[in-house]
Amino acid sequence: MTTHVLILCTHNSARSVLAEGMLNHWAKKLGKDVQAHSAGSAPSGTVNPFALEALHLAGVDTHGVRSKSWDEFTGPDAPPLSLVITVCDSAAGETCPLFYGGKAGEPLKVHWGYPDPSDTRGDAAKRRAFELTRQAIGYRMLQLLHLPIATMSKPRLQQALAEIAAS
Repeated sequence: MTTHVLILCTHNSARSVLAEGMLNHWAKKLGKDVQAHSAGSAPSGTVNPFALEALHLAGVDTHGVRSKSWDEFTGPDAPPLSLVITVCDSAAGETCPLFYGGKAGEPLKVHWGYPDPSDTRGDAAKRRAFELTRQAIGYRMLQLLHLPIATMSKPRLQQALAEIAAS
């Protein structure tokens, strides 16, 4: 059964898109049955071109990536979420809606914050900031994929996710 992970950032244009791309990329490469999704509380409606460039240069498929609302993940037609990861401080501080967790109940939540690479000035500096953010996010996604997510108890998984956040 597929493990669905939702990654949140307020505008769903940069960090959450990088995380969605990296988690899906590594899951496919490692043969893991994990599907990442991303969304935002106030989606911009467009994906930052520097995020798409960073993913493309790393060989990550960006087909179908789009900026969307977290409301898409709140109803019974939504994929059953096991985990919700916030990647920006403002999204972490917001009151999230109830996400559909399927038979497993409400998904676990964790905050893995990253500075916003969009705040960097100048194209060269911005490209570097996006690449460094992609690498940092990719490393945590690899750590996540090395956990036996499907067989871990919720308390043990929550502990492991907190340990990844602290690393």
